[in-house]
Amino acid sequence: MSGSHTGIILLCRAGFEGDCAAEIQDKTAQLGVFGYCQTQPDQAYVTYHCQLEEADHIARKLELKELVFAREMLVTLGAVKLAGVDDRASEVIAALKPHQESFGLAGELRVTTPDTNEANQLSKFCRKFSVPLRQALRKNELLSHKPLAKRPLLHVLFVNSAHALVGYSYSYNQTAYHGGIVRLRMPKDAPSRSTLKLDEAFQVFVPEHEQEKRIQAGMKAVDLGAAPGGWTYQLVRRGMMVQAVDNGPMAEALMETGQVKHIQEDGFKFRPKRRNINWLVCDMVEKPARVGELMTDWLLEGYCQEAIFNLKLPMRQRYAAVKEYLEQIQEQLQTLGTKPFEIQAKHLYHDREEITVHLRWLPRPAKAA
Repeated sequence: MSGSHTGIILLCRAGFEGDCAAEIQDKTAQLGVFGYCQTQPDQAYVTYHCQLEEADHIARKLELKELVFAREMLVTLGAVKLAGVDDRASEVIAALKPHQESFGLAGELRVTTPDTNEANQLSKFCRKFSVPLRQALRKNELLSHKPLAKRPLLHVLFVNSAHALVGYSYSYNQTAYHGGIVRLRMPKDAPSRSTLKLDEAFQVFVPEHEQEKRIQAGMKAVDLGAAPGGWTYQLVRRGMMVQAVDNGPMAEALMETGQVKHIQEDGFKFRPKRRNINWLVCDMVEKPARVGELMTDWLLEGYCQEAIFNLKLPMRQRYAAVKEYLEQIQEQLQTLGTKPFEIQAKHLYHDREEITVHLRWLPRPAKAA
């Protein structure tokens, strides 16, 4: 298979292909790899063409969690035409087999589609096709007989019913969620749909094995621009005591929990009386640079340990703008902070025209005796 068929596939939200492409071009150039992107409007994925060795290098070295617009990333080995083919599994195997030395024995299979209306209609077919494909891959010694968490994953991405892309990814640089989509149910009693953004953010930014320690009942939280309480709802649900800051009214059911203190004040001016806040959250519709500065100030002044906030995106040059916002925050924390910190940003599944950012101070490494 020629180099033009190999490269990296990045799944993203439909309509954000250009931003995802700008980001992968920037990040791969930093790795010393120079390929080219192919995108189509609203196809919900980007193809970055490069040689297989380079694609494998990107899949190992470019951390998925550091990409803002990509939900999932895989090395593509080529396209498979499946129209009018009786045995689709053998077509997939024929595309994978010549490249087995790249991924060895895979530990898991993912059969998915990009997140478009057309492709989503294939999800039932994907589930059905996974069963015979899994058996065929095992028979051909491409897939382990039971799931192995530390082995590479094989991917079959159906872009339409006649056409799939096949490839692999590394388990240590992959999302736990198929397609990078965290599927959540809208709680009946939540005051607004925005509640799902914070629920998803907690799951994406706080690793499962750390959630018990970092998200606990009894913790203290502040929600800036809280009304009517979509984000406060998630904090209350997790047993936190919340100061909800907003001049607008809060949902009565939240106030009745006894866990919320409503402070009618400007979110930009408010500061808590004590520097003991575990979580600061903010979903204000404000200029992103201004919000970023406010969150950075809270962290630098020691008011909070961790922060999750949304930054609204401009209409154009979204990746360039995001890069600028994040670099400003980083620069401030590096210059004025005294501790190591972590910054993550993601265009979450439940986000629309915004990205969600997570900031925290890292525990200082223990000094050697």
